[in-house]
Amino acid sequence: RMPASVPEADRRHRASAAFSLSFLSLVFSITAFSSSYWCEGTRKVAKPFCTGESKGDLCIRFNSPDANNSQAVQYIWETGDDKFVERKFHAGIWYSCEEMINEEGEKCRSFISLTPASDRGVLWLSIVAELLYIILLLTGNILMSVEICYYSSVIDGLKINAFSAVVTVLAGLLGMVAHMMYTTVFQMTVNLGPEDWRPHTWDYGWSYCLAWTSFACCMAAAVTTINKYTKTILEFKHKRKKLERSLKIQYKFPDH
Repeated sequence: RMPASVPEADRRHRASAAFSLSFLSLVFSITAFSSSYWCEGTRKVAKPFCTGESKGDLCIRFNSPDANNSQAVQYIWETGDDKFVERKFHAGIWYSCEEMINEEGEKCRSFISLTPASDRGVLWLSIVAELLYIILLLTGNILMSVEICYYSSVIDGLKINAFSAVVTVLAGLLGMVAHMMYTTVFQMTVNLGPEDWRPHTWDYGWSYCLAWTSFACCMAAAVTTINKYTKTILEFKHKRKKLERSLKIQYKFPDH
């Protein structure tokens, strides 16, 4: 016969903490996976010629529309950075977008098509790993919620607890590998990607930070779950030793 269970309140508290961390990790990972702000930066683009009434610093005026003599042509000599304009862009796993010159909105294209052919396989592995990461996180969340609502047997709860710990640790490892693979692919695309896409300056965006925050929450949930499992087992062993010691004393000194 197994000894009495650990205090119910402590068990529920630890299970709720693990579930909350795992749920946060799931929400963060889905948000990051579906967004296109893993990396942000600027591109240097040659200014277009001004057409019609367009004026300003975002285009090059190649003649003088106000001149009385129509044969008079004003040539503007621009050198260095003056004939270029910086255009903001952001990229994610699925697509890359950049703002348009003299127009509102953005122009987007598939990031997979921008990736060098030699690295496209690594990008697909990263996508598959991210999907498995989300699936395992979802599985872990379901198991933890079942454990929280299932109080009839501590032993059955321990079994679910152990399985959810394994699933969460595997999810964390897959997430780490997926994020690192995407980082490698993006850096290779910056160096070897198409000329009309390569950024002038870039840095990691909020989605990238959110993805690693999701990984941190996932590992924290795994540690909490393993800690809960270990503490319950140690409690069982301690109470079993106390019970055995009590039975030995009763056997040696029977109560007459």
